[in-house]
Amino acid sequence: MVTPHEPKDLDERPGETKNLVCKAGVVECSNEGSGMTGKRRLVMWTATMVVAGLIITAILLTRPHTRPMTLRGAVIRQDADPTKELPLADVEIQALSNDSVIGEGKSDASGFFTVTLRTRFWIGRAVMLRFRHGDYQPLDLKEFVGDKLYVAHMVPVPHEVKPANRPVVTVSNVLARYSIKTINTANVGSAVKTFEVVNTGNVPCRKQQPCSPDGQWKAAIASASLDAGEGNEFRNARTSCIAGPCPFTKIETEDFLQGGRQVTVSARNWSDTATFLLEAEVFRPMVSDMVRTSHPVKFGQALNFTVPGSAEGVSIQAEINGETITFPFGPNLYLSWADCNARVNRDQTKVYRCELKPGYKFP
Repeated sequence: MVTPHEPKDLDERPGETKNLVCKAGVVECSNEGSGMTGKRRLVMWTATMVVAGLIITAILLTRPHTRPMTLRGAVIRQDADPTKELPLADVEIQALSNDSVIGEGKSDASGFFTVTLRTRFWIGRAVMLRFRHGDYQPLDLKEFVGDKLYVAHMVPVPHEVKPANRPVVTVSNVLARYSIKTINTANVGSAVKTFEVVNTGNVPCRKQQPCSPDGQWKAAIASASLDAGEGNEFRNARTSCIAGPCPFTKIETEDFLQGGRQVTVSARNWSDTATFLLEAEVFRPMVSDMVRTSHPVKFGQALNFTVPGSAEGVSIQAEINGETITFPFGPNLYLSWADCNARVNRDQTKVYRCELKPGYKFP
């Protein structure tokens, strides 16, 4: 017999019912906990990937080179006016690490320099670049090894003031002069030659070449040549029929119009004998020097100009205190009133730059 306080089945037992509710709560809590765990894992994986990426990037940026690294740059004169920041040649450059020289170089006429490091270095490692030139103050740049362009600005050494009894010399009306080889031709005469094309008219061709252009009449072909002689060439070569049934003739070859030392012409005739005249003018090519001039561009105390790669005998014409003088450069590019240098571009043109020496000025 069941008492009123005793549950009839398991579902009606308070304890059991309470346990089910509690289990339901556990399941709900478990689900919430599972969701939080997934988010934490996502955050952890993301952080791990970011850290790994940073580590890989740091390794790539700081890895040593497997081959000697070359530093490239330019040396220019320091000036507030950009047009006066002239490139500096013959600047001695040294790269140092821990006071030890690890590379050396020298700037060219364009100011460009390269310094190849003797040992492998990590990108980002500190390096000291030392620049030295007799006319400029010493310069030490604290840099780092990397893929960059190094530009050094050097300050000129102040020159001594000239005594008052020696006036400054004025350099004016400057011209650059040079010569180039040119080929001129001179007409030295003419050449004439006649030739005949012998034939009998009104003879059927019967497919026995040569024939008339329409293939009806038997024809004949003859040719003539002219030689202009050693060192000469023909120009304006021409030929024409001057006697006989000229309407029934034709010039076969016309390549003689291109000229040259020899010219040859052929003619076809399908009537009675015809006479032709070959003429040409004889020219002799001659190489001569043509003098040309250009006006240099002045920036501050320096002038710049360019000449073709084939230019010869480059010189400077200038008025020194009103007197016009021509100054040959010579192999050392020497001028008494300026320091000059030159460089060659990729197209073989030459760039010259001359800077006035102390005691000289442009007007």
